[in-house]
Amino acid sequence: MFFAIFVLRVKIYKMKRLFSYLITGVFITLLSSLTYAQNAQNPWAISVGADLINLQGKDAEKGTNFGLPALSLSRYLSSGFSVGVQYALNNVDIGNGDKNYSSLDGIIKYNLTEGNIMPYLFAGYGFSRFEDGSDKDYGLFPSRETSKTVLGGVGANFFLNDKWAINASTSYRSAYESSSYKHLQHVVGLSYNFGAGDADKDGVSDQKDVCPDVPGLKEFDGCPDTDGDGIPDNKDKCPEEAGTEALEGCPDSDGDGIADADDACPNEAGTAAMNGCPDSDGDGIADNEDKCPNEAGEAANNGCPWGDADGDGVNDNEDKCPNEVGPASNDGCPEDEMPEAIANFINSEKARILFNASKTTLRSNFTSNLDELANLLSQYSSAVVSIEGHASSDGSDTYNQALSERRANAVKAYLVGKGIDASRINTIGFGETKPIDNNDTAKGRRNNRRAQIERRAEIKVN
Repeated sequence: MFFAIFVLRVKIYKMKRLFSYLITGVFITLLSSLTYAQNAQNPWAISVGADLINLQGKDAEKGTNFGLPALSLSRYLSSGFSVGVQYALNNVDIGNGDKNYSSLDGIIKYNLTEGNIMPYLFAGYGFSRFEDGSDKDYGLFPSRETSKTVLGGVGANFFLNDKWAINASTSYRSAYESSSYKHLQHVVGLSYNFGAGDADKDGVSDQKDVCPDVPGLKEFDGCPDTDGDGIPDNKDKCPEEAGTEALEGCPDSDGDGIADADDACPNEAGTAAMNGCPDSDGDGIADNEDKCPNEAGEAANNGCPWGDADGDGVNDNEDKCPNEVGPASNDGCPEDEMPEAIANFINSEKARILFNASKTTLRSNFTSNLDELANLLSQYSSAVVSIEGHASSDGSDTYNQALSERRANAVKAYLVGKGIDASRINTIGFGETKPIDNNDTAKGRRNNRRAQIERRAEIKVN
């Protein structure tokens, strides 16, 4: 009878030991079956390894007790925190005998840093069992003879690549029951991380996918490259048009280094100073705004050079007699037979007759100036004058040209009405071609707006 019971217990012991190895094999098989499609940052981690037990207390044997397996499964939550379970088997020396050891715990873990080496702290609550292996059933799992245990410790993961890591930890375990033993548990194992989702099914896990809701490419961290220019859409300012990296993915059709969207002349190579347009004549006015793109001119004349109709070396914009040869000292007008009194009048502000906007009617405050001129022309019967009409840049070129001619004729009509022979008075209209200020500048526009309120006619001697 005694022999039969002994044989039965031996068989049970062997069966449970075999069951322990079977569980270890299942964990190892599971570990080896996981695929590399899963990401290193995945929240699940499984580990298998060996444990070392150091008993504490005066009646315990000092030294290290090596055992296996040591298994764990954990799930990352957020902000560095994980939860999990761990299980371990061992055989420890106590006095003259030994005891079978098993533990099962729930733990919470906090990662101190992230990187290739990841240290962490952990604490937990579980069960520890020390059982005489010769007289009692082998303790594969803690049971009714188990001591409740609290634990705390430190550990670290040493990542071999983006999935595999070597894990090492040390914890202090304090059992409630006096029949149990306080002890240190050291674990060394190999862990594997798995289980992250891939919402957009692009092969890049959500935790590493910069664009988790849009299928993309692995080389762009899960982001697409719609236009195929090698710049992912999340960094491409023109995601549907192939462009260059220098222009953040935007095209540059003319290759001038200015993106088409910012280029006023996208099909002509230009300069940044000209908003991407060329300046063929180098006058500082872009060709698209230059009415004379192949001749250097001035902004006030729409990029065209000022002419010299009479060839006297005085440009028409400065020549008070553009159709008669005269020296620059006399503003381009001939000096012969010019009465000093008339010359003084013409060179004064009295010679400028101002008009209201879009009007040709003489203003009363300027008729006295014309009366003075009429008296001078009466005194010097050989003198001939030219009346130049002008307009501001408002309105069309055609309208402004006609308006300037009517203003010159209005001044002529007044002088004729004062008894001056019409043959002594020439008229010409210049439209908007001779502004008194530059329309291309803010200051000039303000000045010309004042001029637009009052229009003018110039009086000049031929």
